[in-house]
Amino acid sequence: MRRIDLFLGFFKLGAVAFGGTGPLTRAILVDERRWLDESEFAALLGLCQALPGANTCNLAVMLGEKFFGASGAVTALFGLLLAPLAIIVVIAAFFSAFSGNADVRAALFGATAAGAGLALGTAVKMVRKLPADRVLMALASATFVAAALLRLPLPEILIVLIPAGYLLYGARR
Repeated sequence: MRRIDLFLGFFKLGAVAFGGTGPLTRAILVDERRWLDESEFAALLGLCQALPGANTCNLAVMLGEKFFGASGAVTALFGLLLAPLAIIVVIAAFFSAFSGNADVRAALFGATAAGAGLALGTAVKMVRKLPADRVLMALASATFVAAALLRLPLPEILIVLIPAGYLLYGARR
């Protein structure tokens, strides 16, 4: 792989992943480019979600650094952010001009629903790829309950579930 491949892979992701990059990130990095396998992607994404900042930006930096060091991290992040930056400037100008229009507001509500559906679809795909292990399913379920139902802050969830995951699953491997 060359730096230009890294740039173009993340540029494509940034250019086409409207409403959230979860589903397309996996498709591009695992299925299309084969830069990561399924387990590497799940582990890296999990780490990136635990870090402050945007998950996909964290992923671009970490993957770019893995392949080319600091210059790879900058290359991947720049590739990821270039297209969305240009697009959001145009959208912001459009929204500023038409934000009072009821049709524009309705379209934004529809986009919100589509984004939520994309996030759920990605989660289902990732869960299906996990080994059929009761401990892993229990940890995933506990995370869902804590975050979605109890609405606990992410740092509190991580402080409890990371050591629990290691003790229940990691230590026995």
